Amino acid sequence: MSTHTTGKGDRKSEGFSDQERVAMKERAAELRKESSRGRGGKAAAAELDVLSKIAGMESSDRAVAERVHAIITSTAPELAPKLWYGQPAYARKGKVVCFFRSGKADKERYSSFGFTAEANLDDPGGLWPTSYAVTELTEKAEETIAALVRQAVS
Repeated sequence: MSTHTTGKGDRKSEGFSDQERVAMKERAAELRKESSRGRGGKAAAAELDVLSKIAGMESSDRAVAERVHAIITSTAPELAPKLWYGQPAYARKGKVVCFFRSGKADKERYSSFGFTAEANLDDPGGLWPTSYAVTELTEKAEETIAALVRQAVS
């Protein structure tokens, strides 16, 4: 939740930002759409939703998101593409394992690629990253994503 001024003196109000409200509305629409689809066409339709979302991104984010999508779907075909809070995500048994967030859509200076608690990334040292800033994908970055996705689904 964000804290923002109310416009009345110095008082602050706890509440959701416009961006957070949009994300929640998108997620609610995704859940309605998922519940209305039959079993057979659900996975294909969900992937089309993801590809459509990627196609609608600004060019710099679109290029990265397309490459991330290709890496994930080839590295871990058992992960099903789906929209999650209005952004591309990849789930196993309906639970999101990893996701891509468009920096432009989030009004941030960079996009991000991250993992949920469903990912098998636990490090015995008790500390591991769950999200990465992404501005471009070098060959090394692509290899890192592929390795992390392999570990996440292991």
